Amino acid sequence: MDHFYQDTYPIDTRDMDLFSHCRPSALLGHLQEGATQAAAAMGLSHRESTEKYNAFWMLVRLRYELYRPIRWGEQLTVKTWHRGARAAMTYREFDLLVGEETVGRALSVWVLASWEGRQLLKLGELKELTDTDGGSLCRKDTLHRPKAPKRLTSVGLRRLNYSDTDINGHINNTRYADYACDALPLEQLGRGKYVSALQIDYLHECMPGETLELLIGETEEGGWYVAGRDGAGQERFDALVTLSDL
Repeated sequence: MDHFYQDTYPIDTRDMDLFSHCRPSALLGHLQEGATQAAAAMGLSHRESTEKYNAFWMLVRLRYELYRPIRWGEQLTVKTWHRGARAAMTYREFDLLVGEETVGRALSVWVLASWEGRQLLKLGELKELTDTDGGSLCRKDTLHRPKAPKRLTSVGLRRLNYSDTDINGHINNTRYADYACDALPLEQLGRGKYVSALQIDYLHECMPGETLELLIGETEEGGWYVAGRDGAGQERFDALVTLSDL
């Protein structure tokens, strides 16, 4: 049996960028909400994960691709399912639809981390993930960390603040999309284009009060690589942004 969760979200002015496209961080917000509600439907909501396992969901890696921009006033349907568990991780997939039109898809990797010590749980032992996967909906593609260009250019510092945080107390996964887009800077680079694909790797947990140095570089394939490093030079996240002509 194919198990999935589906909901529809209005794309309104809060989601828009200066090109009248759904901002990448806003799209990640809709994906995050779909994943959150799907976990709750399985009995693994934020409260239930804490009460049952003293743990919370952490996003490790995510990639989405769009076949066209998502625009103001459209109704975005997010359909999502998981692939079951492998050791400490699970893949969650998404189809993105406007009406009957498939406008994109996404793939993400999640873990359950303990509140104390951030130890990873063995997901294969969780009854909530047993026989609740997407069945025939599941695809076989996987996600890997992108290779950084040989040359990276520093474009400045970014302080992480209260407005960047989420319910878990660390930086919300959607905000990293803003860091990447601001680093490019997309208000100039994005004219006549749209973000057709975005991958983010959440390498180390970031907390409010920290400051990251942002670095960018163009890949051999014509995409843009963005990295965030802390004061010790440790990479905390990286992103790969693909722009396509309208």
